[in-house]
Amino acid sequence: MDGRGRWIDNRFIERLWRSLKYECVYLHAFETGSEARREIGSWISYYNAERPHSSLRDATPNEAYAMSRADEKLAA
Repeated sequence: MDGRGRWIDNRFIERLWRSLKYECVYLHAFETGSEARREIGSWISYYNAERPHSSLRDATPNEAYAMSRADEKLAA
């Protein structure tokens, strides 16, 4: 079974949601929706720019993206 809608396609987003819940949402008692939006936005910025990921060889997603773009430019 290959193609659109495969179960394996969701594993990355499921891991993101799990991390968001355990590292941000469950640790705060948000009083308002705007407070939740601000804190979750802050956490997502941290997740992309500062938090190393073992699956990316301890690089941040921003660093991994920059490296992949550099590799694409070299290949072209």
